[in-house]
Amino acid sequence: MHIQIVLFDGFDLLDAIAPYEVFTAAAMYLNEEVTVKLVSAEGKRLVTSGVNHLQVQASDKLDLNRKGIILIPGASGFIHDNGPDSVPVKLQQATETELSHLLKEAIMKPDILLTTVCGGSCILAMGGLLEGRHAVTHHMGMELLSATGAIPVNARVVDDGNLITGGGVTSGIDVALYLVERELGPQIAHAVEQLFEHERRGTIWKAEGNVPKESKHENPVEATIQPCTIQSNEIWGFLGKWDTTISTPIGKLSVLIDLSTNDGQIVGTAKQGEEIVPLDNPSLEGKQLKWSMKVTKPMRLTLKFSVSIDGNQMVGEAKAGMLPSSKLIGHRIT
Repeated sequence: MHIQIVLFDGFDLLDAIAPYEVFTAAAMYLNEEVTVKLVSAEGKRLVTSGVNHLQVQASDKLDLNRKGIILIPGASGFIHDNGPDSVPVKLQQATETELSHLLKEAIMKPDILLTTVCGGSCILAMGGLLEGRHAVTHHMGMELLSATGAIPVNARVVDDGNLITGGGVTSGIDVALYLVERELGPQIAHAVEQLFEHERRGTIWKAEGNVPKESKHENPVEATIQPCTIQSNEIWGFLGKWDTTISTPIGKLSVLIDLSTNDGQIVGTAKQGEEIVPLDNPSLEGKQLKWSMKVTKPMRLTLKFSVSIDGNQMVGEAKAGMLPSSKLIGHRIT
């Protein structure tokens, strides 16, 4: 069995090193060859971890011609911050490297088992690779999974066939032990558990068997929003066409927003280039108009907008889970 643990600038040490220890320990109990490598998308280099900036040697380039397991850790950094040392920014930066292209190819290969720990699944999600797939990540990133079209599952480890994801930083041990059991057998996994004096937490979630009666498949982090009806003069100020600019961390987007009414309800569309998408569930809350909207550029996301107006000027923000907010400014053109 061949395991490649992928390092990228800002990676979380425990997400990567804990699985490395588990896989290396499993190799001690086997006669067959088990290789474990720390790799990067760029090749052999020193890779700097997040927060403490410890440099770890990647011994080789990620090799998609080697069948086996590829494990993607999350990032470490500041949580409540949109600066360069924040976790969302580091995850997004990882998607802008060669790693993103390699992962798109890897997930299509039948002899590769793609695995993530903690925020690693957010890297896949932000690359558009988890649409319709069951997955888990750190609890603060679950809303981002939903925004990218994934199906978030509140579990320690989620098995979705050729995709295994773990939630939370310490889940790297549980993910690796489950992979040892799945690929090498429960006796080997049990031996490693005894060696580490660690017992896995929680049941491995799979889309198999009976579904509990109380289970609901809608995203638990999404609230149902009722359509906005024309009830006050506040809403009339929003109607019309707005030429807006959304400033994202990776560039500016020009979007034409068209707000009107239909049967006493406010409706709208957004045009970016030649693409026109509807505004989902416009809702007036106080003096702010809120809606959600699916976009494909710069990545596939469901963005949540919150805007206010001052005469013919519009200001607000767009948000997708834990990603940094994107500022919106615009003016009315009709």
